[in-house]
Amino acid sequence: MNITANKFVSVSYDLNVGEGEERELMEQATAEHPLKFIYGLGTMLPAFEDRLSGLATGDTFRFSLAPENAYGEYIEENVVELPKNVFEVDGRFDREYISEGNTVPMMTSDGEQLNGSILEVKEDTVLMDFNHPLAGETLHFDGSVLDVHDATAEEIAALSAPAHGGCRCDCDCDCGDDGCEGHASSCNL
Repeated sequence: MNITANKFVSVSYDLNVGEGEERELMEQATAEHPLKFIYGLGTMLPAFEDRLSGLATGDTFRFSLAPENAYGEYIEENVVELPKNVFEVDGRFDREYISEGNTVPMMTSDGEQLNGSILEVKEDTVLMDFNHPLAGETLHFDGSVLDVHDATAEEIAALSAPAHGGCRCDCDCDCGDDGCEGHASSCNL
């Protein structure tokens, strides 16, 4: 059976970023903890799905996605300073949650939800990056198709919307709103 619309797909892969000798392994979806999705439901990057189209169980794949086909270019204007009072709960700044390196869910004045990575907590402001963590990166995938079959109603229900608050991987990690700890990008492919 080949990968086509509404098929259940399970894949393992290595995802590297960078070029040449400078490539860095960003994540692995293993046979024990594969990436599972329903092809064509819009839960994955369109270019990722396009590259898998027509493959069957046992097929291997190797391809790269340029930033414009993945998470876009890195945009400097998406790095902003916000006043600390934005992060107050009951009149107190949340020092534990709002700290360098954390990613926090935010909402624009238009109600759009997005995640921001905290780059620095300053005296009166918090410097945040609202670019996707893989923005500006070329994604290099090397993997294999583990399973392709007609999706059941249960699989469609389970995989058509992100489970675990943003995670679509089949992992044993503590997935939160920001995705999987240790597999950040698989939750967002």
